Amino acid sequence: MYLLNLANLVALSHLTGVALSVALQRRLNDSLGLTPHMGWSSWNVAQCDAASETYALGAANKFIELGLKDLGYTYVNIDDCWSTKERDASGNLVPDPAKWPNGIRAVADQIHGLGLKFGLYGCAGEMTCAGYPGSQGHEAQDAELLASWGVDFWKHDNCYTPCVSDPPPQTCWEASVDTRPWYATMHDAFKSVTSVKPILLNICQWGRNEVWTWGAQYGHSWRIEADNWGDWASVVRIGAKASEIPQYSGPGGFNDLDMLFVGNGVLTEAQERLHFGLWAIAKSPLVIGADLNTISESSLNILKNKDIISINQDELGIAAGIFQPPNAPAPVAGEIYPYWAGPLSDGVVIAFAAASGGGTFSVNLVDVPGLEGGSYSWKELYSGEEGSGESITFDVADDDIAIFKVTTS
Repeated sequence: MYLLNLANLVALSHLTGVALSVALQRRLNDSLGLTPHMGWSSWNVAQCDAASETYALGAANKFIELGLKDLGYTYVNIDDCWSTKERDASGNLVPDPAKWPNGIRAVADQIHGLGLKFGLYGCAGEMTCAGYPGSQGHEAQDAELLASWGVDFWKHDNCYTPCVSDPPPQTCWEASVDTRPWYATMHDAFKSVTSVKPILLNICQWGRNEVWTWGAQYGHSWRIEADNWGDWASVVRIGAKASEIPQYSGPGGFNDLDMLFVGNGVLTEAQERLHFGLWAIAKSPLVIGADLNTISESSLNILKNKDIISINQDELGIAAGIFQPPNAPAPVAGEIYPYWAGPLSDGVVIAFAAASGGGTFSVNLVDVPGLEGGSYSWKELYSGEEGSGESITFDVADDDIAIFKVTTS
């Protein structure tokens, strides 16, 4: 369990300045992903049926209509099932003409014309998870094609990859199988086309092989766990994992907690607040997975909380982690711990996460990593409540969260 204290928080903060430039040299050197990417993905809306021109352009127009673009939501990403089931005679991926009557390039151009970016999905194996052509053995060819289309983002999934068994299963969980070479190959392919079109690479291998320890060498973000299945148990599982590894996120490469299930009608409003807020302070990419045509006002308001988005997009790029105040119970593996904190370029973020039960939470600010004794000003970013002093005490309901930006008085 990675508990924040003043010493390691200071060490993380030293990623600024000269040290930050050195850290970035270890990444892709393409100026992408300096903050977590924000956008929308098709999969949670209608799975394969949403992998179309209609859905892509519809989402892009909704970004404008709903004011999402102005808040930083930029990427319109189409997930699995966008291509035909076979490559063409030259070995190229082929957009399904029934889904993309105008072709990928034309759609990407329209989306770019709105000031947005366009993303697609592929797999490191022989096939994608839904049985469409994967990139294994075609990495360089696919990178060149994507660059020629003007694609900005690529999610590289992990289905039908080499495994202990032959033929490979859809998903291989064998710990002895190293996934790193597949993502290194795709990284090299994208690096070779950077002069044509820099492409943001999302590593989606479900947290295998401790990807957070090496993902920054090859991608701009990396999934840290199995899928978010849209239920509360998934939020808890993934949030708990994020608390163990915040130190691996930074400008150019971030822990990816998976797509958001805010607005999908499964979680309560309180759970949606915790889900979104925790993803934001953990510096996860914020990728909407809801139908923007039918999303509720309450869910949309959560996704449009500009103060919480500003925490996620803070230029320092350091993820919040958990800390244990004096007399507080110790963290429990697999549970979301209540006390979180992290440095910002202009303050500190503190959160009380009530995933294991609501109540009155209190902390003396001198016990928060990054803060010293004295009086501070604070603002709770969902309610807008403000205060000042040497401590914060706040009531939080079951499954809800309170997030505070703390600055010097």
